Amino acid sequence: MSRFPPPLVEAETLAALLAEQPAAPAGPLRLIHVAEAAAFEQAHLPGALLVEPRALLDGRPPAAGRLPDAGRLNALFGSLGHTPDCYYVVYDDEGGGWAGRFVWTLDVIGHHRWSYLNGGLIAWHEAGLPLEAGPAAAPPASQVAVAIAPDAPVAEVDDVLAAIDDPGRIIWDVRSAEEYRGERSGSRRAGHVPTARHLDWMRLKDPTRGLRLTEGLPELLAAHGIDGRLPVITHCQSHHRSGLSYLVGRLLGFRDIRAFHGSWGEWGNRDDTPVVTGDAPGEPADGRTGRAP
Repeated sequence: MSRFPPPLVEAETLAALLAEQPAAPAGPLRLIHVAEAAAFEQAHLPGALLVEPRALLDGRPPAAGRLPDAGRLNALFGSLGHTPDCYYVVYDDEGGGWAGRFVWTLDVIGHHRWSYLNGGLIAWHEAGLPLEAGPAAAPPASQVAVAIAPDAPVAEVDDVLAAIDDPGRIIWDVRSAEEYRGERSGSRRAGHVPTARHLDWMRLKDPTRGLRLTEGLPELLAAHGIDGRLPVITHCQSHHRSGLSYLVGRLLGFRDIRAFHGSWGEWGNRDDTPVVTGDAPGEPADGRTGRAP
């Protein structure tokens, strides 16, 4: 077995690797559980470190989901004892939204040494593998100076505006159908970005398989007009749910996928951004087909 897992790792594969090389707070292999502290303390993988979701968010309305500033990023990675040789295995208890947000944050700082535990805590538990309870162990804190990578996968309002009328670029909205159509909104205005494709993030994970990624994702995405050969910008309300769509794009080898970190929290609360309502043109009722990604 290789020293580190593949980018998409199954619970049994990870368990075998950890039997050979247990995760340790100061070791190169770091298990990252993204959750609230109370949930982490109820159950987590042995040796996992805790990252609370708020550490990944700017937190200031109306676009609370934007990337934190450099000081907060340095505090986060310093608390994890981050070094360039760290290899992160990331998971959550919801099927990949928060895990994907952490993976995106790693990519933003140019650290691409990561894997996603397929299905996270739920799949691990359903496989009968051991869990621990109690507070997280703390790695030795370090002084770090992370920086936004020159090719960071971050999209801003101007990038989304430029993609609207460009058939060579795709905007992927992963909010609910009600939010997309404009029947419900977490912002002052309701609807969606003109020309945006819609595929709800819930379609990307399978509750009948321990929240593992849905089988046949390439076909499902293609049925909704999402082509990984083209540049893709994905978003939701706060770049939490679109953490999963970003992660899926990376695992499927999309040529260029970025997250609009302001998401609908920013777009829907401005007065100078175009908004439309209604269904996505030609959206299929069901694009599910049957092969693993």
